[in-house]
Amino acid sequence: MSETAPSEEEKRSLVEVLGPGLITGAADDDPSGIGTYSQVGAQFGYSLAWSMILALPLLVSIQAICARIGATTGRGIAHNLRRHYHPALLRTMVALLLVANVINLGADLGAMGAVLALLIPGPEHLFVLLFGVASVLAEVFVSYERYARILKWTTLSLFSYIAVVLVADVDWSAALRGLTVPSFVLDRDHTMALVAIFGTTISPYLFFWQAGQEVEERHRRHAKPLCITPREAGPELRRIRNDTLTGMGFSNVTALSIVMATAATLHASGLTEIQSAQQAATALRPIAGDFAFALFALGIIGTGLLAVPVLAGSAAYAVSETFRWTEGLDRRPREAKAFYAAIALATLGGVALNFVDLDPMRALYWAAVVNGLLAPPLMVVTMMIARNPRIMGRLAISRRLAVGGWLSTAAMWAVALLFLFG
Repeated sequence: MSETAPSEEEKRSLVEVLGPGLITGAADDDPSGIGTYSQVGAQFGYSLAWSMILALPLLVSIQAICARIGATTGRGIAHNLRRHYHPALLRTMVALLLVANVINLGADLGAMGAVLALLIPGPEHLFVLLFGVASVLAEVFVSYERYARILKWTTLSLFSYIAVVLVADVDWSAALRGLTVPSFVLDRDHTMALVAIFGTTISPYLFFWQAGQEVEERHRRHAKPLCITPREAGPELRRIRNDTLTGMGFSNVTALSIVMATAATLHASGLTEIQSAQQAATALRPIAGDFAFALFALGIIGTGLLAVPVLAGSAAYAVSETFRWTEGLDRRPREAKAFYAAIALATLGGVALNFVDLDPMRALYWAAVVNGLLAPPLMVVTMMIARNPRIMGRLAISRRLAVGGWLSTAAMWAVALLFLFG
């Protein structure tokens, strides 16, 4: 019996299953993250690739939990914190998130401007400003449905890093060994690299963004929170699971590709010190050729165009939920003036950091410190929300998902302690 082609409805459902999780996962590989993964590949070759495999299920667990909180309660992380926990906890979390996000925005916009200047000679600061302004205008004036589609298509830029691996001379036996055989030396360099990998992969801004986007998706479809309509929970929770698995898996493959590409080129050539994504792109040119350089550079710009609105948007969700402002990218600018103002201020704050005498690597270091301090307690509170039947109703997360979430939380506590005392 011949197979029948999928119906238009089936095709639509296949596309629609990919949304907040895909965008969130792709935004995880922002330009500052690319710099981190490039340094790991250049310094250690393939030997720490196994840590990316270890990080994947932890990332999937905590992001799926955040998405379920948004879809089930119809509210974001900060809103649930405000309703059910002490106000001081909420204010501390949001303040730390804002500091980390603005620094990350500055680093990402700076990397995008620097890379564009490599491709098209011109003033870096002007490019930084143009990227920042364009991002704000798109978030404010493009409708949510169209903007979500744009972000989905922007995720294709991550394929550039997979393409770089294909043109690089990868030692696949060494790469496979690095993926499957854990290799670790208990010294400061290896410890800081492991901290950087986990800190870059599991970031607090992703929690706020994916939860907020699930709320937006239900608004867009005029659907009530799942705690009110639990009969809809089965298909929706499957969609969240598949979306999150796809997005975080895509993110992980991309990060691994960056490690593999820089291991095969920079590390193999004896270049072990990389301080930024744009430096990695520049270093690739004489070793791997113009094509690999162009792919790597364009990937930095593409991921930046994806990550900047996610960083600014997650900050705006958190602040708006804290102060009970009308929020959401599906709102018109006149309906959510404070929300869009928060997006603009966060983005332009990142732009401004590039006009002061600030060492970008030092800025990223302090962003990592803030994220390291913020992630563990935020994850504990997130787990408490997700397991609380008063908040989640009958849709409190299962014991199996809770085990994954608590393992992820424990890993981030270990990372924070290593960062602070290692």
